[in-house]
Amino acid sequence: MLVDTYGRIATDLRVSLTDRCNLRCTYCMPEEGLRWLAKPELLTDDEIVRLVRIAVTGLGVTEVRFTGGEPLLRPGLVGIVERCAALTPRPRLSLTTNGIGLSRTAAALRAAGLDRVNVSLDTLRPEVFRTLTRRDRHRDVIDGLAAARAAGLTPVKVNAVLMPGINDDEAPALLAWAVEQGYELRFIEQMPLDAQHGWKRDGMVTAGAILDSLRTRFDLTPEQPGERGAAPAERWTVDGGPHRVGVIASVTRPFCADCDRTRLTADGQVRTCLFAREESDLRTALRSGRPDEEIAGLWRRATLGKKAGSGLDDPAFLQPERPMSAIGG
Repeated sequence: MLVDTYGRIATDLRVSLTDRCNLRCTYCMPEEGLRWLAKPELLTDDEIVRLVRIAVTGLGVTEVRFTGGEPLLRPGLVGIVERCAALTPRPRLSLTTNGIGLSRTAAALRAAGLDRVNVSLDTLRPEVFRTLTRRDRHRDVIDGLAAARAAGLTPVKVNAVLMPGINDDEAPALLAWAVEQGYELRFIEQMPLDAQHGWKRDGMVTAGAILDSLRTRFDLTPEQPGERGAAPAERWTVDGGPHRVGVIASVTRPFCADCDRTRLTADGQVRTCLFAREESDLRTALRSGRPDEEIAGLWRRATLGKKAGSGLDDPAFLQPERPMSAIGG
């Protein structure tokens, strides 16, 4: 198992497949993009599958989420999913994506064994989408969501980040649309993971503000105590159900005490937290011919170094050097 010194057990693995992205979201990266990892730095398909196998068969991981960057840009994605779905025990497999290209790949991913998707969509207004992402691809995301639902990649979850003065007025409209479409909406507080290091606590839209906005239109009933488990989202039933909405409040309502995640970057580094400034190298061990047992041991030792919390409330907090696109969401 992957156990840290605080007794938390990591069973949820987030695997970044690439640091590249086809959007330029203002809260993630600069307009000109970033210096992408060179191909030799990236894990190969075989290396990714091997590490997932070690995690699932030897370290107690039961859920694997493929992330990026934008994971749909990974040429071998369908094959990676298919090989991971064939593992015994079979992990639950999901994907976090911006939805561009999902209309072309949803059916193939479902056939390969993917269970569900999380799709990022911050606005219902195409012009605001262009402002936030610097790309005119709103229709592609809407179509990708519909394709995921049709393919059975359910529940289809939608992740939205609200930015002050841009889309912070859209929370009720986004929820009404998600309920109508049968999607599960999650609002995510903006986190200090932008490449520009421009994040400011006093400039973010908080969970409290989001909930106040939603309650102007909906009756929200909180989930029962203990129902949340290790899930990052607090959830509320909307107008008596069955639809629910969630808020992931990493900044103002941290959930570190119940964290069950371990993270693998696209270049083979273990991260114990999104906000960690330290990484543990597995790629070198892979390419040096080390056996599975030794790699598992390195992963266990990395987990022991996991801190009690993210450190966001510490006045001395420093953002990770690597941005979200390199870390994996």
